[in-house]
Amino acid sequence: MSDNELYGNLTPQFGEFKSLKSIDLGFNNLSGAIPISIGKLSSLETLNLAGNKLTGNLPESVGQLFNLKFLHIEDNKLEGFVSEIHFVNLTKLKHLSASASHLTLKVRPNWIPPFKLELLELRSWNLGEGAQILTWLETQKNTIQGLDLSGTGISGNLPDWIWKLQFLNLSRNQLNGSIHFVSSDSGSAQSVDLSSNQFSGSLPQVPANMLHLDFSNNSFSRGLSHFLCDVNETYTMFFLHLGGNQLSGEIPNCWMKWPSLIYLNLGNNILSGSIPNSIRFLEELRSLNLYNNRISGQIPFSMLDCTRLVKIDLADNGLDGSVPTWMGTSLTNLRILILRSNNLSGEISPNICHLNFLQILDLSDNNIFGTIPKCFNNFTAMTAERFLVEYDNEQELTEVPNFVESASIATKGTELQYNTILRLVTNIDLSKNNLSGDIPRELTSLVELRSLNLSGNHFTGLIPASIGDMKQLESLDLSRNYLFGEMPNSFRVMSTLNYLNVSYNQLTGKIPESTQIGGFNASSFIGNDDLCGPPLTSSCSTSAGPNMNREDNNHQSDDEHYKIEWFYVFVSLGYAVGLFVFCTTLVLNKAWRETYFEFLEETWNRVYVYFYIKWRKLTKSSD
Repeated sequence: MSDNELYGNLTPQFGEFKSLKSIDLGFNNLSGAIPISIGKLSSLETLNLAGNKLTGNLPESVGQLFNLKFLHIEDNKLEGFVSEIHFVNLTKLKHLSASASHLTLKVRPNWIPPFKLELLELRSWNLGEGAQILTWLETQKNTIQGLDLSGTGISGNLPDWIWKLQFLNLSRNQLNGSIHFVSSDSGSAQSVDLSSNQFSGSLPQVPANMLHLDFSNNSFSRGLSHFLCDVNETYTMFFLHLGGNQLSGEIPNCWMKWPSLIYLNLGNNILSGSIPNSIRFLEELRSLNLYNNRISGQIPFSMLDCTRLVKIDLADNGLDGSVPTWMGTSLTNLRILILRSNNLSGEISPNICHLNFLQILDLSDNNIFGTIPKCFNNFTAMTAERFLVEYDNEQELTEVPNFVESASIATKGTELQYNTILRLVTNIDLSKNNLSGDIPRELTSLVELRSLNLSGNHFTGLIPASIGDMKQLESLDLSRNYLFGEMPNSFRVMSTLNYLNVSYNQLTGKIPESTQIGGFNASSFIGNDDLCGPPLTSSCSTSAGPNMNREDNNHQSDDEHYKIEWFYVFVSLGYAVGLFVFCTTLVLNKAWRETYFEFLEETWNRVYVYFYIKWRKLTKSSD
């Protein structure tokens, strides 16, 4: 009866069904407390109450279920203490799954449990202040195959026997020390998550049959070659997350040994050099994350063989060259492309418009020039809502426990980390480049776009009148460009807009009035001298511009001043153009040149003779 949307409380009459061997009510909407009478079900072997809204304490009577093998109570709202009494007669218990509740384990340090577990999941339990790996767990080392103590606050070093487990999740704790080896025994260590701890030293070699490894957000250091390349085997791993450490050196060129990778994250390290050409062998790769390193060079042509890529995040590196044109024709499954804060240049190729599924495009903080291709309206994932509920990358990663794809997106004037709702995010960020020309009207057809940032460029022209068609837009930044004209009235219908910045342009006229725009700060509109109306303090004397509270005679004198200046400008230009044409004609036409100089000579002679005769007459009369 699991997953049937059942609701209500569990009846106390449960205890009357003493012949029941299995109760499966998981993933419903059951609430209330687990009845004490459940301890009377002496034949019960399986109890599954996971994924409900059960509250209260775990009844001690559970410890009387001497035939119980599988106990699943995870993902509820249970609270209180769990003691040795709860397990006193559970000699046959194999699975104890009780994660994601507010329970506290309270047992003696030298307690020896009556069971031999195969699976123990106590994620987010309180195991006591300063707790280490539970001492009594060593009594389970010969049978246990899966262990989840993530987020329980445990500290200290890891015992060697723990690497024999097939599934291990000790993330989000205070574990420390070095990891010198991971067992290579056949069938062991299939999935290991030690993320968000305090481990240090070099990365250990791992068995070739491991499927999932997460060492992210620790303090591992040194290079990657020993970890990636020294074993002469082909790895079957599909998930590798080493981000958020202190790994350094170049990325080794031995990815042909890792052909099964679906997810790769080396972000937030100190890696340098170029992206190796052997990346072409990762043909199954869906998510590539190399952000925030010191990687240089161009995006390699060999990456076009990674045709199944859904996400590429190479932000905050030193990559140069242009955005490859082949991305649009070869990586047609791309949904997320983040290349911000590099040294990329060149123009945006129209080929990028072939990425129909693209929902996040971030090319900000580079040296890209040219215009925005008008074909951006081909990004159909930003025009139709039905595309936003299909996210192949997450579907491929459903085997990864408690992992959801994430990305850091700049929007609403700040940088936000998205994970669980990443599939709903649509974003275009072309800010801090050298782009120019008009904002294409076709851009406004992206009616499902939620964030658009074109700030810090050289855009000119008018804001498209159809900007109001983008009714899902939540963040719009057009600041620090050369846009002119009035703000379109269609701004009034943008009811979802909660961040707007058009400052430092050449906009004029009255700011459109709406409840949404009226709530923005004046700083969103400053730097536009002829813009007026709320939230700016300058009122509009006419619809054409602001009343700056000057006297009429000051306006008149200013106008006359500008008229006089323009008069002399045009007179000077006319004189210069006329002189240029006259001189050019004399240089190019020999007959005109000779005639002109003969005219000058004759005129000079006449003037000279005239004044000479006058002078002689004056001298004679004086004698």
